[in-house]
Amino acid sequence: MTRYSFPDGFLWGAAASGPQTEGTAGKPHCSIWDSWFSEQPERFYQQTGPQRVCETYTRYQDDVALMKQTGFNSFRTSIQWSRLIDDFETGEPNADAVRFYHAYLDEMIANGIEPMINLYHFDMPEVLQKKYGGFESAHVAELFSRFARTAFTLFGHKVKYWITFNEPIVPVEGGYLYDFHYPCKQDGKLAAQVAFNIMLAHAKAVQVFRELMGSGEIGVVLNLTPTYTRSDSAEDKKAAWYADLLFNRSFLDPLVKHQFPKALCELLAFHHCLPDTTPEDVRLITDSRIDFLGVNYYVPRRVQARESAYTLDYFSPEYYFENYVDPNGRFNPYRDNNEILPVAVYDIARNIRDNYGNIKWYLAEIGIAMDLESEGPVQADGVIDDGFRIGLMEEHLVQLHHAIRDGANCFGVHQWTFIDNWSWINAFKRRYGFYRLDLETGERQIKRNALWFRELALSNQFSTEERPS
Repeated sequence: MTRYSFPDGFLWGAAASGPQTEGTAGKPHCSIWDSWFSEQPERFYQQTGPQRVCETYTRYQDDVALMKQTGFNSFRTSIQWSRLIDDFETGEPNADAVRFYHAYLDEMIANGIEPMINLYHFDMPEVLQKKYGGFESAHVAELFSRFARTAFTLFGHKVKYWITFNEPIVPVEGGYLYDFHYPCKQDGKLAAQVAFNIMLAHAKAVQVFRELMGSGEIGVVLNLTPTYTRSDSAEDKKAAWYADLLFNRSFLDPLVKHQFPKALCELLAFHHCLPDTTPEDVRLITDSRIDFLGVNYYVPRRVQARESAYTLDYFSPEYYFENYVDPNGRFNPYRDNNEILPVAVYDIARNIRDNYGNIKWYLAEIGIAMDLESEGPVQADGVIDDGFRIGLMEEHLVQLHHAIRDGANCFGVHQWTFIDNWSWINAFKRRYGFYRLDLETGERQIKRNALWFRELALSNQFSTEERPS
């Protein structure tokens, strides 16, 4: 057995979001998820929408007690734009939402849990999507900065770590390329416009933070998916280069390196997909500085050079590659057969260290998907046995430990997620939580992973046999 110890002050906890946990009680406005579910419930797994979630809005005190019981010293969630704000044009807050978020933050702080607060987790207010096209409009980027100003003003003295966006590329992919988020469009130029305007909204929020806040830190959370090739051929390597450019560097370079990749701009111009911009907005984005980076990682991306004709009538990244499944890979047998590749965590850390100034970062989401059947029933000791998840988390953390040993500037780990939560059109198809959520009763049932994590978090170390990745 080898012991793996982490740096003093390391953050241990979980990540979640407002729309996936709070429920809709007390919200003054609908988000796009509320309205989309009401319009097309058949798009959602088992026709389960965002109304039927963890009810954190009313159960936050009990849940924070469970966080403490599980050894958390930190927790990330989000403030819902559609809950906090009454008037989107002015940023005027809703009084009940102000009460709720103050109480939730106070409960975490009183229990020794550092709140890390994100401002946007895919939940565009419905009225802004319908009126302006959401982030298709630069005006909505400005409205986002007014929302951010309200949040910083109200809660800035209680929150040390702020995050502008979680996985900003996902609304681009889901809403404008691949049809798994509202507004379900497939338009390469609109996708690029939305990506740019999200970066503009981020930069405007950072600007407001620098203006208002004398302390604290602000960052962004990106899902960085390492790209691996089918072979060492020049063609496959070029395919991987394109995938990395379009899925990783498209946000990572502007927000961390302060430059838009020239190759990306040329590629978008070739496909007539360059967004409409102004020199001032470009400068605002590239001049913006974050204090830390959050990184979400679940599965690797594998690609090969295209062998068949590209047939879509709009531009998407797959113009430059085809996805590839490694016949010799390891796969999760319990949920969607996702590939398991722990060494990808090391590769992400090395990339940040070597190519992005070794910026301070943390593993903002990592999780192992299982379903109810694979987790199994409650055992005789009252615990659900998800030992499969524990073994894989240990493998990933070994790779993170190696990366820190080799100079990675990582300051924490948050697992996805605290309690099994609602997950967009997948609803509760995939389970990730330390606690199982009973959809009928709302009961939280502890899993073995929570007991393992408590020992890890409280001791800041774990022991395991190192296995090949």
